Amino acid sequence: MEKTGKYNGKAYAFFYCKASKVEIEAELPTIRELVRTPSKLELSLTEGTDNTQGDEKLKALAQEANQAGLNYMLHATYPNATNKKTADEVAAILNQAYQSPLYADKEEFRGDIVYKEKDEYVFRD
Repeated sequence: MEKTGKYNGKAYAFFYCKASKVEIEAELPTIRELVRTPSKLELSLTEGTDNTQGDEKLKALAQEANQAGLNYMLHATYPNATNKKTADEVAAILNQAYQSPLYADKEEFRGDIVYKEKDEYVFRD
């Protein structure tokens, strides 16, 4: 179990969306409100996954996502939360994003959420 306190939870979502970065960023406040995202959860959206900063394991995951055609990365940090809790919040955001105008009716959602557990990245179910 990860400690809380000064710990910052981190999670990463790699996903495909036809919408532009500007369109996604414009929709995020509504999505956050609908899923009641904690105000302390910080999100950073990056177009493309091939310029990921961080450890080598994360870079390898980002490269795999890029090769799979996933064109966005959402990096989340959540003060005083575990990485798993942060990943759960990201999942709620992506689930709501899929219900938003960012995705066409019946368009397939493609994406993965990862977070670090001990020294390994794990995929959120």
